[in-house]
Formats: sequence, structure tokens, C-alpha cells
Amino acid sequence: MAWLYLLRLVVKNVGRNRLRTGLTMVGIAVAIISYGMLRTIVQSWYAGAEQSSAARLITRNDSSLAFPLPVSYAGDLRKIDGVSAVTWANWFGGIYIDEKHFFPQFAVDADTYFTVYPEYKISPEALEVFRHERRGAIVGAKIAKEYGWKVGDQIPLKGTIYPGTWNFTISGIYTGADDKIDETQFIFHWDYLNETVKAVLPSQADNVGLFVVNLLHASDSALVSAAIDSSFHNSLAATHTETQKAFQLGFVAMVDTILVAIQTVAYVVILIIMAVMANTMAMTARERTREYATLKALGFSPAFVMALIAGESVAIALIGGVLGILITFPLASAFHAATGHLFAIFEVTPLTVLLQLAAALFVGVMSAIAPAWHTSRLRIVDGLRAVS
Repeated sequence: MAWLYLLRLVVKNVGRNRLRTGLTMVGIAVAIISYGMLRTIVQSWYAGAEQSSAARLITRNDSSLAFPLPVSYAGDLRKIDGVSAVTWANWFGGIYIDEKHFFPQFAVDADTYFTVYPEYKISPEALEVFRHERRGAIVGAKIAKEYGWKVGDQIPLKGTIYPGTWNFTISGIYTGADDKIDETQFIFHWDYLNETVKAVLPSQADNVGLFVVNLLHASDSALVSAAIDSSFHNSLAATHTETQKAFQLGFVAMVDTILVAIQTVAYVVILIIMAVMANTMAMTARERTREYATLKALGFSPAFVMALIAGESVAIALIGGVLGILITFPLASAFHAATGHLFAIFEVTPLTVLLQLAAALFVGVMSAIAPAWHTSRLRIVDGLRAVS
């Protein structure tokens, strides 16, 4: 039953210097929290792309997303082989209350948008009301809950791209097919936007920001993309078509350097706390040199002494790691609330928790290697002569 004796000694050793052990655990917890939060931030940037439909294409202006496309392209897109449905959307960019209350706003084709995006769940009755209400809007359940909106409420948005105050009436509230779907969008009639633009700036009317194309078969995405772009190659507004995932990753690429820096910082934090932990275990082993020499003199093997040191190191690291993991969840929720709608999806995944636990275990094992090896090779005579 040597392992039971070993376990008892490990438990006692962990509690011997409570201040130092407690501070070490706190340091590990902070490192694990930092790692988990930074990894969650990176994952959240990629969340939109990961949830993209493989059977959905995005067609935009070949020059830039800032340049529009004629709405008349929709009819030509529907004629291309392999296309099952087409809709369009236009970014609005209005302000609700002030700039801090940000949420995405899109002017869409009311008749086709929710057909192309079946993951946005809305009752047929609400959708029917929306289609017949010129200033109607469909809003995500998340922002409806945040602002206390309900069907029939009047919502004013101050235009930035399109000047003036725009008033909308909530016709319905959509929910996501699962918890990964963005429920923060504000969706209204493109026709309403276009009518106003036509009256004020006729040259900018009858244009859309992008087209969304659903495919009959996801495997045909490359062929259909090429067919679309070749159809408009010689037009005044050439197109660039890509999968929805590629489109989303294009936005992520704009901050790719920042994401790499965040990931680097996450690993650096782990390495720093590992150095601190290694120093703590080295101090502990040095203070107990005579004790370890006594154990060896009593017949305990060098492997037992190594296991004693490693067990204490791993125990401290895992306790600190579990503490950090438990704190990560409420901290992530608070961070998500504080950042508003910057991240449509922000959750600590099971994989992140597993990696946090693995990181804590890694720190514990690596920190024990040097002092355990040194102590195992220590001669009994030299150990008994040591002065603590």
C-alpha cells in the first residue's frame, strides 16, 4: 500500500507552507483563466465562419464590398445551373441611442431572405405581417431581450450611411435553430430603403451590397462560383463569388495578426507560470533535502521520492487549474455582456476546458522534473548534511 502512504504524504506536503502554496495556486488559476479567455476570444472570431452553410455562396462586387451591385443581377443568378434560391442584403449601419448600442442591421428582400436562411426561425404569422408592413422589422431574440423590445414597438435608428432618422415597427422576433446562430440582427425591407434612396439620391438606387445564393448541391460550389463570375465578367460591375465560410474568413483575415498575437500571449502566460511553479518546487525540494535523504535512508527508493515531489507539484497545479476553470465561466459571461454584440457567439467550449486542464497538468509535471531528478540522485550522506 505504498501508494496510499505516498498520497497521504503528498496531501500533507501541499498544506505545509499554506501561504506559498496558496499564492502559487492563485498564480496558476490566473494563468489558466487567461489562457481560457484568450482562446475563447480567438474561437469567437472564427465562430461565424465555422457555422457557415457549405451550400451557400456570397456574391459581391469584384472591386470591394464597399461597391454595390445592381439588384437586377438577381434574375440572372437564378438562371444559373445549380442555384436553388437567391436573395440579397444591404448593410445599413444605423445608430440606436448611441454608438455603444451596436447591433448589425440589414435591408433585405422580404420575400426570399428567410427562405435562404432557414436557420432563422420565425412564425409564419409574423413573417406574413413583416412582408406586408413597409416599415416592418424582424429582430433577433437576443437584442429583443436586451432592450426589452416586443412586437409592435417603434424603433428609431439614426442613419450614418443613409442620413436621417428611420423609424421601424417590430413585426416579429426570430430565434436561431440552435444556440450557435446569431440572434442579434435587425432586419428590415430593402424596398423601403431603396424607395427613400431613389427619392434623395437616384444614382445610388436599385443597388444592393451583396447576393446570397443557395445551391442545390454543396459539392457544386466551385463550379457555380465560376459560372456566376464569368456571367458578369464583362459587365460594369464584375462579381466575386465565394463560399459563405470564405467570405466570413475574409473579415477574420483583417485582424489575423491580432489573433496570432493573442494566441501567442496565451502560450507565453502558460510558460511564465511554469517558470514560477518550477522555482517554487525547487525551493520546496531544497528546504526538504534532509527529509528526502531520511526517507531514502529508511529504505524508500529514489522513484518514491521523485513521485512525492511530482505528486505535490501536480496536485498544486491541478487545484489551481480547476479553480481557474471554474472562474472562467462567469468571467466569460461578464466579458460577453461588457462587449455588447462584438461577439455574436462567446462561450467556453469543452475543448477549451480540456486544454486548460491539460495546461495545468503540463505545468505541474514540467515544474517537478528538475527538482525530482536532482533529489533522486542526491546521496544520503550529502542530504543529511544539508542545512535547511
